[in-house]
Order: sequence, then C-alpha cells, then structure tokens
Amino acid sequence: MNYPEALSALIEQFMRYPGVGRKTAERYAFYAINHFKSDDYANFIDALRRVDEEIEPCNVCGNLTDVQPCKICTDASRDAKSILVVEQSKDIIVIEQTKTYQGLYHVLGGVLSPSNGIGPEDLRIKSLMERLKDERHQELILATNLSDEGETTAKYLQYLLKDTDLLITRIAYGMPAGGNISYADEMTLNKALEGRKKL
Repeated sequence: MNYPEALSALIEQFMRYPGVGRKTAERYAFYAINHFKSDDYANFIDALRRVDEEIEPCNVCGNLTDVQPCKICTDASRDAKSILVVEQSKDIIVIEQTKTYQGLYHVLGGVLSPSNGIGPEDLRIKSLMERLKDERHQELILATNLSDEGETTAKYLQYLLKDTDLLITRIAYGMPAGGNISYADEMTLNKALEGRKKL
C-alpha cells in the first residue's frame, strides 16, 4: 500500500537531510502527523521561511548571519590580529563555546576535494586572500578537520601564503581527554606524537 501523496512528499523532504534514511524519515513524518497541532505546523513553516529569507553568509567572513556584516566581524572587542579558518559555520559555534578564542574567523564553506569536483574556486579562498591584505591580521590559524581533505586544504592555504610575513599556525590534534590509545586511529596517534610537549 502506498502512502497518500502529501505524506509521501513529506517523507521525501525529510530524506534530504544527511543521515536520514526512509525509516527515520517515515518516523519523523508520522510524529508530525500524530503530535503536531495547527500552530506547530505554522511555526515550523514560519521557521523555514525565516531561514530562507533572513539567513545568509556574512559578506566578510562567510559565517551564517541575519545582519551584514555579522556580529563577530563588527565586535570591536575581538582581536583582529588573528583569523581562524574553519570549514563550516557550525565549527565557529563549537569554538565560541570554549570561550578561549577572541579573534576573527573565516568560513571556507567546505574543503578541497578534487574527487567530488570541489576546487579552490568553490571555496571562500579568494575572499580570504583579500582579507589578509589588511595589515592588522598577523596570524592565520588553520582549523580544518583532521581528514585527508582537511589536511590538503590546510596545506594548500599554507602554500598560497608561503611568501608572506603572516604567521600560519595549525590547531593541535591528538588524544581526547579520557581517550584510550587502543582505540585511536593512526592519524590521531601521529598528530598526538607530533604535538607532544615537554613536561
């Protein structure tokens, strides 16, 4: 038996989310049908509409924002000497929650992945290079993920800036707190050994 057309359409929309297969999408759809009231549907639709109309990348750093430039870029208390480069806006949220970094950010919008057809022109690399012409910026902190693509992207940015006076650093990677060496992958162990410190 096939689902009614409207229900099938809702399931298909939920399946567009990463990691959501048909069974999970069906569960989400049936939850909405069984638990949502008219106001819930209206609120859900309004939230999606507002995201579509109000949220866009910051025209300076690329972070998702509802004002231009974003609040971080216009915050005079931030240290303009450093720019921390991340892959996605959600990475900024994680770093901000640590309350340890007070500089600026730049969101690339992904990583280099030739096998997926993603090259330098598909990322916010050109705008980063333009920003770095400002002499206030003295350090570029590369915080791409510890993946083959993340490492390739970090190395590419390092190559582009090799003839500048800019200090280029890479965030340290290693064993997580409470981590077990027996379960660590090879790359994590390599980075942990490379980043070792004198006691």
